[in-house]
Amino acid sequence: MNEPNSVPSKPAAPAIRNFWMMFVVECQNALSDNILKYSMIFLIVGAALSDKEKDQLTPLVMALFALPFVLFSMTGGYFADRFSKRNVTSIIKCAEIGIMALATLGFYLYSFPLLLACVFLMSTHSAIFGPAKYGMLPELLPDKKISWGNGIFGLGTFGAIVAGSIVAGYLSDYSHKNQTTTGFLLMGLAVLGLCLSTGVIRLPAANPKKEFRLNIIGEFGTHFKEIRKDRVLFLGVIGNAYLWLLGALLQPVITFYGSDVLKIDYTHNGYLQSALAIGLGAGSFAGGFLSGQKIEYGLVPLGMTGLTIFAALLGVHGLTFPEVAAFLGMLGFFGGMYSVPLNAIIQLHPQPNNKGGTIATATFISWVGILFSSGLYFVLVDWVGLTPSEMFVAGAVLSLAGTLYCLCLLPDSLLRFGLWLLTKTIYRVRVTGQTNVPERGGALLVCNHVSLADAMFLIAATDRPVRFLMLKEIHDRPAIKWGARLLGMIPVSTEQRPREIIHSLQVASDAIRNGDLVCIFAEGQITRIGQLLPFRRGFERIMKNVDAPIIPVALNGVWGSIFSFEKVHLEMAAPPLAPHLRQFRQSHAGHRHAGRSATGCPGPARRYLEPPQRISAAAASRIHQNRAPPSAPFCHGRCAK
Repeated sequence: MNEPNSVPSKPAAPAIRNFWMMFVVECQNALSDNILKYSMIFLIVGAALSDKEKDQLTPLVMALFALPFVLFSMTGGYFADRFSKRNVTSIIKCAEIGIMALATLGFYLYSFPLLLACVFLMSTHSAIFGPAKYGMLPELLPDKKISWGNGIFGLGTFGAIVAGSIVAGYLSDYSHKNQTTTGFLLMGLAVLGLCLSTGVIRLPAANPKKEFRLNIIGEFGTHFKEIRKDRVLFLGVIGNAYLWLLGALLQPVITFYGSDVLKIDYTHNGYLQSALAIGLGAGSFAGGFLSGQKIEYGLVPLGMTGLTIFAALLGVHGLTFPEVAAFLGMLGFFGGMYSVPLNAIIQLHPQPNNKGGTIATATFISWVGILFSSGLYFVLVDWVGLTPSEMFVAGAVLSLAGTLYCLCLLPDSLLRFGLWLLTKTIYRVRVTGQTNVPERGGALLVCNHVSLADAMFLIAATDRPVRFLMLKEIHDRPAIKWGARLLGMIPVSTEQRPREIIHSLQVASDAIRNGDLVCIFAEGQITRIGQLLPFRRGFERIMKNVDAPIIPVALNGVWGSIFSFEKVHLEMAAPPLAPHLRQFRQSHAGHRHAGRSATGCPGPARRYLEPPQRISAAAASRIHQNRAPPSAPFCHGRCAK
């Protein structure tokens, strides 16, 4: 498994084939996991045991399923960093064949202790496989496709969960106590997973000199300290752990809800699990699609809100089977949407040589939550005596608390998502040069000002929060002030005294030094003539003694939209064109087309993000002398380094 000492990097041209091979391996792993787990649960439900014994045995299965992730996740992170992730995957798949052979023997002997041991071993297998699996995604895909890749992985994983629950339910109804056929099926799937894993490209080890630490608590503490330094990463890890806790708490509730409340057989019980899994897959795919080429944080509070609503609806008495299936599907949909940005954060924010350890730490925390959920389930069901319907209400209460907590920590995320949504409906937007915005550290965006919607375009252009300098007269309006504060707007006005103006500019300078992304509309006002106006000197004052890049940004094709001043007064009437409310002129640098792109079709509004430039104050002050028509990106090729 040892690899030569090398700097981890993506292949020069990573074939999409490697991603799809890992996708199929992940689907096989999820399918096998769930066939084994649900077969075990259905054996417990159908066994000649008292209700009290079943209520005690079910959380034991949950605990055995979760405990290896607590014990061995950090070990999996070590393997993912120290060795080639492809090699780790292949060896884990070899071990899976042996585990499934043991499970086949357990099914044949109808031995609960042996099957419980297999549940523990299979979870150990997944705990070691997880960091390698998710750590491989950023190495196989470009950064702009990470959210898309997570969405596809989520869709496939939960699709496999659907198949696993259905197959387990069918085999349980068909074979009753003798499930040897299930064991042979699981062995065949393990062999298939091994064959597929060997077809994935061999990637170099991320950190071949990493030393193994037997003290998992110490290893966890080291990585957790690094996670705490990145607030967004920390919140992503905690949010991901909450989702796993909620899912683990409600999953056995669905099984008992079907058998005790709806009085359905195992096959139809599998359909309920399938409805949840289909919703999770669809939500993951939708989250990846809506995120585009960035991480959309607004999906987090939106998903939490949906989890709260549909968990509460499932607590209503007298629901029919189709209603329960529909509500479970929507519960899963919002859960899947919620998970996409969190997974992307955990995969992209860590340093490359520590990615496996960070993912393992996130997995460790998530499975501590799952382990806690087994104890919480036992307390709520066995001690408090909650019914399955009341357990859904308890889940809704937890989700509501999580939603409020999320909005307190990230109050701007839902507002940012709403603004982003407007740019996907009223406007048709395309971004050029998005990768020129640094992933970390402060920077100043210097942008032209064409309409009242310009800030929305920039918010939608990057997954990083942007703080804007905003005209104080607009900032202080009651209908706008609360949202401006949430987004961290910096009020400034030329009618203020010089000391107050300097203070506002100093706030912007300090924000950049602290690692924030700040934007200034250098003209100081919205153009009324469609031409680039002279720059004011505010951005020079902001960047004085500040070591950070200046990134020129051009809004192109926005002039003439419903929020611009093309007709002297603000044009608020919605244009009649569809599917978007307005189509804009596409143009190219130095050329102006009469409302037509090179293809002859109306083109979208575009934003140009030029490469970061270290420009002198003198050069910056002369930019406005090179006026360009509104169709050309300003400062294109004119900024001196």
